[in-house]
Amino acid sequence: MALQLQDLDTESRMRLIGFLCSFAWADLEVQDAERTFVLKLLEQFMLDPSEREQAELWLKVPPRPEDVDPMDIPVDERQVFLATAMQLVTSDGQVSPQEMETLALFEKLLRVGGDDDPTNG
Repeated sequence: MALQLQDLDTESRMRLIGFLCSFAWADLEVQDAERTFVLKLLEQFMLDPSEREQAELWLKVPPRPEDVDPMDIPVDERQVFLATAMQLVTSDGQVSPQEMETLALFEKLLRVGGDDDPTNG
């Protein structure tokens, strides 16, 4: 059975929110639908006030690149991250070229380091 959003621990939930916020910023502007998507996830995740404050800050200022390294995502959580990022990117009904490029790069990076990766050696 595949891992689901509700299966993520608090650290992974915060990591996911950071990635989602970085995706929302891919076109240099967080759209209302993207903000709403992230805020709904925050409600669902029931984070503590300091974690929620950090997540809301990421909607105002994008996370630092070193804080959203795809290689930090545990292998068993990568599909959840990718699926949720896709939902975010499409939440406003349009996908900018920058968002599509960021999503494609994210997907490619998530595959690197997997057991079937020929560069893994």
